[in-house]
Amino acid sequence: MRLLGYYEGYLGFLSHMPREDMARARVIDVGCGTGAMGEAFAAIHGPPAEMTLLDPSAQMLSAASSALAHRGIAPECRVAGLDAATRGSYDHVLAAHVIEHFSDQGTALADLRRITAPGGRLWLVASKPHWCNAIIWLQWRHRTFRKDALQVMLRDAGFLPEAVYDFPSGPPSRTSFGIVARAV
Repeated sequence: MRLLGYYEGYLGFLSHMPREDMARARVIDVGCGTGAMGEAFAAIHGPPAEMTLLDPSAQMLSAASSALAHRGIAPECRVAGLDAATRGSYDHVLAAHVIEHFSDQGTALADLRRITAPGGRLWLVASKPHWCNAIIWLQWRHRTFRKDALQVMLRDAGFLPEAVYDFPSGPPSRTSFGIVARAV
């Protein structure tokens, strides 16, 4: 992800909102993959009180845990799906390029809301329609979203979208967008 500019893109996305005190914050990176989003979050906001990594792949969790160790964070790692996360537990929910892989995105967004504490933030990065994503679709059959449609889905799931972020350069500018939403 670093070679393609996603880590740098995540830095921009995560820094465009006011910083918050992380001294008591509970953060989960859902579908953490290599940990690029969680690492970028820690780089911008500082180490949270608790960091949980959730991914169905033990290999990805290992890579993500190593990335966060470089920032002095020893995350709790869970080889599991979204249903394994605890209700209303997290102040910040990170979900980078995860929603595309669920067969029912409405249910997945409702599950993300279920694990977000009232007033907590969802930092969501999603794929947008672009020919680059057509190539990815051939391999993994993931979906793409229009910004307006995803914002409606977030509202339906119990989130209030606060900001939409357009990645300014590199592959993320062509393949992705970010939305920050509050749990209501």
